[in-house]
Amino acid sequence: MEYQQHCKLCPRRCGADRSKTIGFCGGGSLPKLSRAALHFWEEPCISGEEGSGTVFFSGCPLQCVFCQNHKISSGNYGQEVSVERLGEIFLELQAQGANNINLVTATHYIPQIIKALDLVKDRLSIPIVYNSSAYETLDSLRMLEGYVDIYLPDLKYLDNERAIRYSNAPNYVKTATDAILEMFRQVGPVQYDERGMLTRGIIVRHMVLPNGVEDSVRVLRWISENLPLSQILVSVMSQYTPFHRSGEFPEIDRRLTEEEYDAVLDALDEFNIEDGFCQELSSAKEEYTPSFCLEGVLPE
Repeated sequence: MEYQQHCKLCPRRCGADRSKTIGFCGGGSLPKLSRAALHFWEEPCISGEEGSGTVFFSGCPLQCVFCQNHKISSGNYGQEVSVERLGEIFLELQAQGANNINLVTATHYIPQIIKALDLVKDRLSIPIVYNSSAYETLDSLRMLEGYVDIYLPDLKYLDNERAIRYSNAPNYVKTATDAILEMFRQVGPVQYDERGMLTRGIIVRHMVLPNGVEDSVRVLRWISENLPLSQILVSVMSQYTPFHRSGEFPEIDRRLTEEEYDAVLDALDEFNIEDGFCQELSSAKEEYTPSFCLEGVLPE
């Protein structure tokens, strides 16, 4: 496949020959995972009581300085598995009662994921969730059409200067907003089952950063002006904790204040965003970060 010799799956378009080496993201030719287990800390309509079947992929095309999963994103901790094993993992999570298969930071393994889904599609009956930083190319997203039922993009910034400073991604804003529009085009309005669990649609997430109220308000304004609010969900997150390299950036080397978070919540009312979720400010706890110990990755 072309991406193996000259990878352009993510907006970095690093051109790595992933049959011989790794790309900017840390990805080689086989999917690398750090955890595959039930997860109970997603939005209620994703996790429910049974849990979301999360598959955490190692590596990341974005590399944010504050990443709470830095052990697997920049550290690239994990275990390579075959495409066949990846398909087995999906089925194992379904057998554990997962509400869905939740693919976390999976951009750099899209071709392998599609192969794995094709192998098990006749036995897999739960929705596929694509959990993303929104730093995606349109070409890669179009590969996923018909495979993904629910998109969970995090619109991190609407200020490219902040995107450059914290993610070294000068083209983040246009890339991410174009990606979210494409995601909505693919899955359309939110749909639920009889239990109130999401079966199709998009939840646009935004994590508020310290000293980031103005940009957060821009994010919410963009959502209100570019997406049909009655057909999507919006999730505002307060869970920011100064992880990884945050100490190199004094302005984000602390948790949110109540005043900052309240100002962003006020913007939800200003822009008539009613459907979705807001975390409590107390959600900024390190214990909400999963343990990455290869749980569920290798066969028992």
